Amino acid sequence: MTSHHPEHGVASAASSTTFAHSPQNHGAENESTHTDLEKNAPHADADAEKGAPTVSSEDSECPDGGLKAWLVVLGVSCGVCATFGFVNAWGIFQAYYETYTLRTMSPSDIAWIGSVQYALVFMPGLAFGRLFDMGYLRLPVFLASALLIVCTFLTAECKEFWQFLLCQGFGIGLASGTVFTAAAGVVPHWFDKKLGLAFACMAGGSSIGGTIFPIILKNLIEHQSFQWTLRITGFIILAFLVVLNLCIERRLPPKPKPGPFVNLSLFTNATYTIYTLSLFVGFLGLYTCLTYLSISGVLAGVDRDLSFYLLSIANATSLLGRIGGGVLADRYGPFNVLIPGTLITAAMTYAWPFAVTKGPLVTVSVLYGISSGVFVAIMASPLSRMGKLTDVGMRVGMSLTLMSFGALAGPPISGAILDHTGSFENVGYYAGTALTLSVVLMTVARYRLLNGKFLGNA
Repeated sequence: MTSHHPEHGVASAASSTTFAHSPQNHGAENESTHTDLEKNAPHADADAEKGAPTVSSEDSECPDGGLKAWLVVLGVSCGVCATFGFVNAWGIFQAYYETYTLRTMSPSDIAWIGSVQYALVFMPGLAFGRLFDMGYLRLPVFLASALLIVCTFLTAECKEFWQFLLCQGFGIGLASGTVFTAAAGVVPHWFDKKLGLAFACMAGGSSIGGTIFPIILKNLIEHQSFQWTLRITGFIILAFLVVLNLCIERRLPPKPKPGPFVNLSLFTNATYTIYTLSLFVGFLGLYTCLTYLSISGVLAGVDRDLSFYLLSIANATSLLGRIGGGVLADRYGPFNVLIPGTLITAAMTYAWPFAVTKGPLVTVSVLYGISSGVFVAIMASPLSRMGKLTDVGMRVGMSLTLMSFGALAGPPISGAILDHTGSFENVGYYAGTALTLSVVLMTVARYRLLNGKFLGNA
C-alpha cells in the first residue's frame, strides 16, 4: 500500500523552516524584520492587492500563540489531513484497481498513478514557494482546493488508465502539493519558540488523514459503489478544505526581492550534493513496502480485512516516528537520528516479503511506520546546516524537487520487478538495497559535515 508518507514531507519542510526561525536567531531576525518593513512601506498597496497584510514594526514580533495563530494551525492541519492524508490512502486504490477497475494492467503500470501523486506533493515547492514569497496565499490555496474536489469527483467517473492518471495522479497530486507548500510556509509567520509544537500539530493532521481515509475507503467500497465511495469521500475532503480556507492567513508582508528560482551553484558544495543524492536514492525504495504491504498480505492468505488495515496501522504509528524523531534530532543532531532510522526502515523493507502471517505483518507495519516516520520527519533538517541561512529555502526546495523524482520512479520500478519475477522477495531486495545505499550516502555526507570526524552532533 502506498502511504507515501506525505506526513513525512510535512514534517521535513517543517524542520528546515524551524531552523530558519529558531530562537537562537530571534534577535537577528527581529532587527532585519524592522529594516525590511521600513523598506517595504512603499509597497503596501501592492501587498494589499495580493491579499498579504502589511505589518508595522511594532507588530512584527511572532505572537507564538493566541486564538488567531492556533486557528491558522487548525486550518493547515485540516488542509494537510485532506491532502496528504488522502494521498496516503493510495494503497487502497492500488489494491482495488489491480483487482477490479484496471485488472488487465500490470501493477507497475497502475503504480504510476500513485507515484505521480507523491511526486507532485513535493515538485510544486519551488514554484509555489516563490509565489508565497511574493505575497500570494489565499488565491492559490482556494484554486488548489477547488481542483482537489473536482478531481476527486471526476476520479469516480474514470474508466481508463489515462483518465485515472490525469485526475488522480496529476490533479490531486498538484493540488496536494500546493496546499502542503502553503501550510509549511505560513506556520512560521505565527510561531517562533513554539514552532516545533505548531508543526507537530500540522503533521498530526497528516497522520490522522493517513489513518482514517484508508478505513473510510475500505468500508465504503464494501457497502457502496466505487463512484459513491469517491463522492462521499469528496464531501469529507470538502469539509476539511472549508476550514483550511477560512483559517489560513499570512502575517508578514512579502519579500521585496525573492531572488532566483534555482541556484545550481549550490551543487558545488559536495556535502549538499551527496546528501541530496541520498534522498533521491532513499525515495526509490521508501514507498515500496507501503505500496504493496496490503496486497502482499492478501496474496499470502492473511485475512483480507486485516491486510487492508495494515496501511492505517503504518500511518498511525508513523506519528510516533515523526514526533520522536524531531525531539531526538533537536538534542542529538538530525544525522545522528536519521541514519539509524533509515537503516531500520531498510531492515523492515527487507523483512516485509517474508512476513506472511498476521503477527509478522503487524510487526513490520508498526516498525516500518515508526522508522519511515523518522526519515520523512527530519530529512530536510541537515540541509539547514549546509550553507547560509538566507539560502535555506532554496536548498530545501531544490533537494525536495530532485527527491520527488525518486518518489516518482520507485513504485513503478518495484512493480516492474514484481511483474517480471512474480516475487515480493525480489521487490524487497531492491527497495531495501536502495534504502541501504541511501544510508551509506548519508554517512558520507555526515562525515564531510563534521570535517572528517566520526563523532559529533550533526
